[in-house]
Amino acid sequence: MSNHYYSEKPTVDSEERDWTFTLRGQTFKFYSDRGVFSKNEVDFGSKLLIDVFVFPTLDGDLLDVGCGYGPIGLSLAGSEKSRVVHMVDVNERALHLSARNAERNSINNVNIYKSNCLDGVSKTDFAAILTNPPIRAGKKVVHTIFEQSYEQLKDQGELWIVIQKKQGAPSAIEKLQSQFGEVTVVEKKKGYFIIKAKKV
Repeated sequence: MSNHYYSEKPTVDSEERDWTFTLRGQTFKFYSDRGVFSKNEVDFGSKLLIDVFVFPTLDGDLLDVGCGYGPIGLSLAGSEKSRVVHMVDVNERALHLSARNAERNSINNVNIYKSNCLDGVSKTDFAAILTNPPIRAGKKVVHTIFEQSYEQLKDQGELWIVIQKKQGAPSAIEKLQSQFGEVTVVEKKKGYFIIKAKKV
């Protein structure tokens, strides 16, 4: 498990990469590395979530759970500078990359810190939480993220998730419906579902 992207301290040797990617009309320069999720490019699911996400009408901060090297959180922080985006991950190499990528792209409205699921997140009034959940960590971890997100959203706050049908989208929807008042499939594309769960 120590070479897995869900590891706290990946032991796989570093082999840093450096590339450019356009998200929400902005061009970002990213550092990435071995031992983090989707190290070679912004994965299709994360890009779809970034493209489809609509900022809530609620005031308040956003939270990116499982931020990796930062594409979701940094692209949203870059497109709405009036909000603070909290970015958390259990993987220390990923967090280090996120911090460097924030600095590299001159994005200052982020707060990047370590958290296993949402255990390390003390704030409880987020307007929206986004996650491309760590499917390979298992259903229990994914469902814990859903449960903790409900507790740490404002009333009317939204949880946005990307998940493949073959990796458990139907059971994720069922789980979300047991907690959240309103669950919507916002987009389906190439087997990926974008799900929005609203706390009502």
